[in-house]
Amino acid sequence: MILEKNKRKNRKKVPDKAIPGYRLKATSKVMVIIFALLTVRIAWIQFVQGSELKELASRQQTLNKIITPKRGYIYDTNGKQLAGSVLVDTISINPAKFVVDDKDEATAKYKTLELQEKVASGLSEIFSLDYDTVLAQVKSEKSTEVIAKQVENDLVEKLKEWMKENKVTAGINIDEDNKRFYPYGSLASHVIGFTGTDSNGLYGVEYKWDEQLSGTSR
Repeated sequence: MILEKNKRKNRKKVPDKAIPGYRLKATSKVMVIIFALLTVRIAWIQFVQGSELKELASRQQTLNKIITPKRGYIYDTNGKQLAGSVLVDTISINPAKFVVDDKDEATAKYKTLELQEKVASGLSEIFSLDYDTVLAQVKSEKSTEVIAKQVENDLVEKLKEWMKENKVTAGINIDEDNKRFYPYGSLASHVIGFTGTDSNGLYGVEYKWDEQLSGTSR
């Protein structure tokens, strides 16, 4: 009885069929084609588009800034200071930092516009600027937009407080700058001269010795 049962079980077993050779060849060809396409694509990205992609990545990840040197002082023959510089700040923004990413395109646009309007409102209020002008700068495609120059410390502190309250941690830059001042006001101004908003000498000693007074930007 046991032998008969084993025979029946063996009869029910179906031997594994070997995979036809033409299927193996077809699969191998497909794999070779896919591998070749991937190789070509990688080569194209690396050697043809490599420099372009590297430049785009660099623009997104780095930012070139010119650090203005502190302008030299002017003294009279008795050593009294006739012109000097006081530390101030330049406020700039990186518009790309105000673009919000979201899986849903409509949500991303809404959140981006909401953030852009909030930033524009805050900056225009703090620095007494036109809202529409600042909003255009916030929406700009440029890597950097200058919002205000030669900003005094009280406004800088106000900006920092606003950023903290509104949780804006990126996109707004506070860079050290300097502002020209004259201890004796307009006294001898026709001789000492004056500078422009970019701290370049425009008249008098400030203009004649501008190269020596301005220093070198970094």
